[in-house]
Amino acid sequence: MPKRARELSARTVASLRGDGRYAVGLVPGLYLRIEGASRTWVLRVKRNGKRPERGLGSYPTVSLAAAREAAWALRKTRPQAGQQPPAAGPTAAAQACAVLPEPTPARSGLGPTAPVATARMDGPVTFEWCARTYVAAQEAGWKSKKHSKQWISTLEDYAFPVIGPLHPRDLTLEHSLRILKPIWTTKTETATRVRGRIESILDWAEHRNHRSGKNPAGWKGNLQFELPSPTKLKKRKKRHHPALPYLRIGVFMADLRSRHGVSRRALEWGILTSARSQEIRGARHSEINLQLKRWTIPKERMKLEKDHIVPLSDAAIELYKSLPRVGSCDLLFPAPEGGELSDATLCGVIDDMHEADLKRGGIGYMDPVQSRVATQHGFRSTFRDWAAEVAYFPKEVIEHALAHKLKDEAEAAYQRGTLLAKRPMLMEQWAIFCSQRPPETPSSEDWAETMIA
Repeated sequence: MPKRARELSARTVASLRGDGRYAVGLVPGLYLRIEGASRTWVLRVKRNGKRPERGLGSYPTVSLAAAREAAWALRKTRPQAGQQPPAAGPTAAAQACAVLPEPTPARSGLGPTAPVATARMDGPVTFEWCARTYVAAQEAGWKSKKHSKQWISTLEDYAFPVIGPLHPRDLTLEHSLRILKPIWTTKTETATRVRGRIESILDWAEHRNHRSGKNPAGWKGNLQFELPSPTKLKKRKKRHHPALPYLRIGVFMADLRSRHGVSRRALEWGILTSARSQEIRGARHSEINLQLKRWTIPKERMKLEKDHIVPLSDAAIELYKSLPRVGSCDLLFPAPEGGELSDATLCGVIDDMHEADLKRGGIGYMDPVQSRVATQHGFRSTFRDWAAEVAYFPKEVIEHALAHKLKDEAEAAYQRGTLLAKRPMLMEQWAIFCSQRPPETPSSEDWAETMIA
């Protein structure tokens, strides 16, 4: 049995010295021939008892990956006896490299472009092709299809216009900076995700022998010298979700309950259960157990990827029973055009109520510290403040009600339960508090001074 040559990496090939012929492995008969300053790829294929050499171009003009692709193409088209072999030299290599067994995706599918599964198998290797291939390989292990769409969407917005048609081996630090600098300080969170995604794709490309060397999108020892720390930028810009003070929740709920519509009831449900937006908008009738007075949210919609049980107060049960069923739709709050409500819909309800209250001469529904209109997520902070300052429930009970992970790892290791027996009383007291309207509404100036103090 013939001895197989050890597969050499691109880095090892670049370090080869001394005249000779070096087998690079993976493709039988592929060598790098070094003669002085000349470095040439050659392929030796046995024919009629002889092993003639066929040139595949010079190195590094033709990379290791391209040479292997060309060698495979030539071996697959090896002439039979009596036929003329393909012309030797760089021309043959160029012809072989022109048709690589790698797909270029068509347009449609993930985002505005097609999934890799429908890609054509006759195009060149590009960064965009690598990105779509990588996402197709990894998305089954991701939390949701939305995550893979976000991957492709950010790459389409920021990376593909700059490096999409380029071969991975041609990408440099300058390409990374052209993508990241315009958004690094203004959209830091998005920029860090784009950088990480490009880095992962290029790591995959190196694994597939499409490139070699330092990753131009890597942070440590690379971009950290060119861009300010994203951690420090985030700390400077960090802002909490605007929250309505808990003393104003009774006024807000009275106003909310006077309004009609699916989105209003969804917001009311979210306040009574202190749930997140995606948990509210995806709530289903099949998740409600009226006998146990519980709402079980599956882990697929939970931030911590664990099933979460929400004890339902009497007010929440009454709200649930008032909801109309729309045909066979299982959603509690279906959008008018079908499917789930959008995240912006819930915040839009609050904005409309705020404007209407101002027109009536009221003070609106603002976070007095941030001077911003409250958001749906901010009501979780409203609940958290009320539970700690008014209801005096233990911190652990409150954190479990909010489906938060305990920050103290030692405490979390011992506190493995969900304190479900204690949480129904917490949610019932919250619902009662939400129904209590203060006898008088202070002026905007007095209210702001009182809350900030």
